[in-house]
Amino acid sequence: MKRFILPGLVLGTTLSLPATAAPAKKGKGKLRHVVAFKFKDSATKAEIRTLEDAFRGLKLKIPQVAKLEAGENNSPEGLNKGCTHGWILTFNSEKDRDDYLVHPDHKEFGKLARALVADVFVLDFWAKE
Repeated sequence: MKRFILPGLVLGTTLSLPATAAPAKKGKGKLRHVVAFKFKDSATKAEIRTLEDAFRGLKLKIPQVAKLEAGENNSPEGLNKGCTHGWILTFNSEKDRDDYLVHPDHKEFGKLARALVADVFVLDFWAKE
């Protein structure tokens, strides 16, 4: 059986999965799109607030977004790697997520974000409910 290696979350570990493994399809959970931002030192509180509002506004502009949650980091673990703000978008299918990614309003939001964001972390996964 052909296999491939994925880097693990713990230092020095790997996870080996069969090459035939595929993500769960619609009906086996919800597709979560997790986004975390680390802002540039030059970003003001007002600019960050404007970006937060713009991100939340995508839910109203892009019908493929089934749900949008947002918040500011308050974890005591100190493992956020400088990211202070997070969003979880829920999609019903990979097609909905893919349509969102190329949607003109998402592209326009990306232009605004690039001016303020020093780093971004994105992770998509199928959540089993």
